[in-house]
Amino acid sequence: MTPDLLARLRTPEGVNALATAAAVDHGDPLAAASALRSRGFAPELAAAALTQVELRRRATAKFGERAARMFFTRPGLEQATRAVVADRRAARLAAAGVRSMADLGCGLGSDAMAAASAGIDVYAVEADPLTAAIAAANVAALGLDDRVEVDCADATTVRVEDYDAVFADPARRRAGRGRVFDPRSYSPPWDFVAALAGRVPCTVLKLAPGIDHALLPPGAEGEWVSVDGDLVEAAFWCGPLAAAPRRATLLPGGAELTGSGEVRAPVGPVGAYVFDPDPAVVRSHLVAEFAASIGGRLADPDIAYVYADEPAETPFGRRLEITDVVHFSLKRLRALLRERGVGRLEIRKRGSALEPDQLRRDLRLSGPEAASLVLTRVAGAPTALLCRPV
Repeated sequence: MTPDLLARLRTPEGVNALATAAAVDHGDPLAAASALRSRGFAPELAAAALTQVELRRRATAKFGERAARMFFTRPGLEQATRAVVADRRAARLAAAGVRSMADLGCGLGSDAMAAASAGIDVYAVEADPLTAAIAAANVAALGLDDRVEVDCADATTVRVEDYDAVFADPARRRAGRGRVFDPRSYSPPWDFVAALAGRVPCTVLKLAPGIDHALLPPGAEGEWVSVDGDLVEAAFWCGPLAAAPRRATLLPGGAELTGSGEVRAPVGPVGAYVFDPDPAVVRSHLVAEFAASIGGRLADPDIAYVYADEPAETPFGRRLEITDVVHFSLKRLRALLRERGVGRLEIRKRGSALEPDQLRRDLRLSGPEAASLVLTRVAGAPTALLCRPV
């Protein structure tokens, strides 16, 4: 994709190419491309239309019906904020009284469009010319260009003080190098990003979920967000936007757990049930708060499985009913599973070096029953918990 090809896709001819590309059979890419060329579309336009149709289909999981009107690049789609996350963030900003926002590193425009839909005027900048052009096209496609201005510009040159709030999503990938894990290698660099809260009190930073808690600015809130059980991002809410030291947010349901992130959970025996906390709960260091909410405890102080004697209902972790607790031994476990007639086995683990796929082969499963196996440590000892899902 190039800016010129993007412009062509937005012309009547390009719209026709996209419609035709959506209608052809994508089972054979060569046949699909040939079908478009046979209808008179130039090869480069046909290829671009077919790529956009494929990306739009993939983007539906992130953007819903909006994806059918948007434009994408493969890396841009991978890095784009899911609509459910961006919409919730925008609603929180609007509720805090934010009416104008600078979006630094806007990517394909997901957060800018969500903020505009929530009534916030947005100045969005993106350093990459093609990505900036796609963001502008997406804003126009969704009818939000009266509230969003997109510029191809260096984020460090923006007068962020002119806005009520600033949102920054520093690039964490480099061409040919994949993910960047060291914040000092972000673009814009971490020193610039971290200093934004000193310039604009209402600052939100979107970051990788593995970000070090020690980088949280003083007084800021660290939020970790999961979508359908997948941990997708961290966000640092600064200044008056901070409402709790740590927050775990589970979407699309919207369940939230808050706390200090510094409490230690009580330690005790294995109970009748084991709860596997949502990854947002674990990464936000709120396992103790989760345990308290269900009257639970840990069986090992360093392993984030929570045990309880009662089958509490909670959105913050998956509950399994424990049927057997055995000190780990391949021979003993194989005999137990044979006795139970288990032929289908889900394997979860924390604190175990065993590889589930290899273990499944070594167990030589056979039988009609299904079960869950939790590999963990109890009081430091390797332990296997045979469970039935609830």
